[in-house]
Amino acid sequence: MADNNDDLRNEEFRAHLETYQLFTMLTKYGTIAVVVILVLMAIFLL
Repeated sequence: MADNNDDLRNEEFRAHLETYQLFTMLTKYGTIAVVVILVLMAIFLL
């Protein structure tokens, strides 16, 4: 019984970690994309 509970906890933690890593990656690249767009706007529109 305890092994099943530990396996479930480990699987949930792994899924949570994968989700968090995806979130941080998308946040990082989204921020970089916004900065690039703002720099390009500053160059071409000012």
